[in-house]
Amino acid sequence: MKASRAARWAHWQERLIVVLLFASASVSVATTLAIAISLGVEAIGFFREVPLIRFLTEREWTPLFAIKKFGILPLVCGTFLVAGIAMVLAVPMGVLIATYLAEHASERVRRLLKPVIEVLAGIPSVLYGYFALLFVTPLLQKFIPSLSGFNALSPGIVLAFMVLPTIASLSEDIIYSVPQSIREASLALGATKLQTTFRAVLPAAGSGIIAACLLGFSRAIGETMLVTIAAGQMPNLTFNPLEPVQTMTAYIVQVSLGDVPHGSLEYRTIFAVGLTLFLITLVFNLFGLFLRERFIRTFQRFA
Repeated sequence: MKASRAARWAHWQERLIVVLLFASASVSVATTLAIAISLGVEAIGFFREVPLIRFLTEREWTPLFAIKKFGILPLVCGTFLVAGIAMVLAVPMGVLIATYLAEHASERVRRLLKPVIEVLAGIPSVLYGYFALLFVTPLLQKFIPSLSGFNALSPGIVLAFMVLPTIASLSEDIIYSVPQSIREASLALGATKLQTTFRAVLPAAGSGIIAACLLGFSRAIGETMLVTIAAGQMPNLTFNPLEPVQTMTAYIVQVSLGDVPHGSLEYRTIFAVGLTLFLITLVFNLFGLFLRERFIRTFQRFA
């Protein structure tokens, strides 16, 4: 009797834990859906007055001016310009750091360096913004006199160090998970440790590293305070990193300060911009997760 009661109690405990785990997992899904719905409902009001084709093809963004233009291209261009500069610097640094930690560093060095790198992710982005504006930009102006006080280059460089922990940490886990049999096969064929790393291990981890870079890129295009402070608030359709630009997140901050009447067309622009940013980051995140899952499935047979 006692054994039967204990078994029933254990069964209900297990079911309760499963329900709690499912509820916890559902929170993130529900939050994502709530964000998408709230953005979509408000964006519908904007697109009733501004055609979607105009929103996607016009080359000027001046919704707060007397002559209003609603082309999202300048904001998208500014966002991708800053994020692109960051990725050009962060990807090689992150992959090389991850390669060193996973393949060549001793356990003592690995325990020391990895927390130091991940500390970069904990620094508030507003501090990065002032660092870019008050230190990096004046330093760059000594070498590039034509560099504007607000520009895309300075926040792009600093943003690289913000996304570096994401790329380095994820890439290190992926490189570390490459089956040992691949390394042993390469070494058995006469390859050196360095040749094994760059000709066997890194190509095997390629899809996972790309996924880590895509997730880092999603982090870069969603950055707010750094670009708001250091990149300027001029929505220029330009690919010149020496000029001031405005990103999608910086525009949302500008309108959210309270100077625009609630419920107006100008106010609804932040939901149209936010929905665009949400869809862009969603695509990159899903593609990155797809590549990561593909990497995991590829090497499951070696386990």
